[in-house]
Amino acid sequence: MKKLYSLLAVWMVASLLLTACGAPTQAPATDMPVTEAPEATEAPEAFKVGQVTDLGGIDDKTFNATAWAGVEQAIDELGVEGKFLESQQQSDYAKNIQQFLDEDTNLIVTVGFLLGVDTAVAAKANPDTSFAIVDYAYPDCFGDGVEGTSCGSASEIPNVLGLTFSTDQAAFLAGYLAAGMTETGKIGTFGGIPIPPVTIFMSGLEAGVAHYNSVHGTSVEVLGGPSSANGGLFTGNFESTDDGRAYAENLMQEGADIIMPVAGPVGLGSAAVCQETGACKIIGVDTDMVVAAPEFESVVLTSVLKNMNVAVFDAIQAVLDGTFAGGVYSGTLENNGVGIAPFHAFDSAVSAELKAELEQLQADIISGAVSVSQ
Repeated sequence: MKKLYSLLAVWMVASLLLTACGAPTQAPATDMPVTEAPEATEAPEAFKVGQVTDLGGIDDKTFNATAWAGVEQAIDELGVEGKFLESQQQSDYAKNIQQFLDEDTNLIVTVGFLLGVDTAVAAKANPDTSFAIVDYAYPDCFGDGVEGTSCGSASEIPNVLGLTFSTDQAAFLAGYLAAGMTETGKIGTFGGIPIPPVTIFMSGLEAGVAHYNSVHGTSVEVLGGPSSANGGLFTGNFESTDDGRAYAENLMQEGADIIMPVAGPVGLGSAAVCQETGACKIIGVDTDMVVAAPEFESVVLTSVLKNMNVAVFDAIQAVLDGTFAGGVYSGTLENNGVGIAPFHAFDSAVSAELKAELEQLQADIISGAVSVSQ
């Protein structure tokens, strides 16, 4: 009898185990719709912007840095990807452009006059890539110029937007201001390399001083400008702050008490001399020097602004919007592409009368009543 009970117990346990391990029972039907999992979709490719710097580095406090600020704004506001490649020498220009092409960059921004030929060659070979170049425009081949060698193109390039700036208009205002503020009657200037984007600042300064002399019957001089007998002062580079110190010291010895360096980071050396000696004031270029190098606020009278950040941001926006087209953008006083910075520490030293003259002068330049050409 015990064996019979034991066999029955074993049979019942086995039955339970088989039921547990068998096929699952079907759930009762309901009226709820069955939702299918959505098909996987690929994330949209990131929009890439690449900047090729000119000599001087991305943190030059002026030229390259101001253009990069436009890319940074687009990163923050438009969600693009941004990257820069620094050029240590001119032979780096083409290599850096090619690297961005290899990375399928949507917009390549080249910064500076010296990149004109390499940008044109790359743009023509890659018509589906958009380019913007600061301080240059096409056509640039005239007379005996050879495309791809001594110049870029004999015609406009459809996928390249040249970003140019009438900095002589803003420098004219700075020259007028300097002439009204000098105590020695002498203003100094020097450039990095004698190329148009540099000399345009210097010529504008000279013209502004000349206009002040004409209005006020004064005889303020400009030392080192392009119209001087030696064709102007140039350091030959955009990197050496030691040269900035030396050129400022030489101009100070000749009597200049306001100096405008147009040489990128070189100008920081000049600002340091003015700060150490207390014998001169500085006019910055490209960006507000007080913002870029606040340690020199005590000696910065103003800065001649080239709003490259605005132009670069607008170019990026245009490519994203599908409205990008080759041609030329021109920054002027009228469209806020150029201007002069606030007077910061010297605001109270600039008389109300001189401020009013500058305001009227800007309006006259915009209307055409005053020409900035000498």
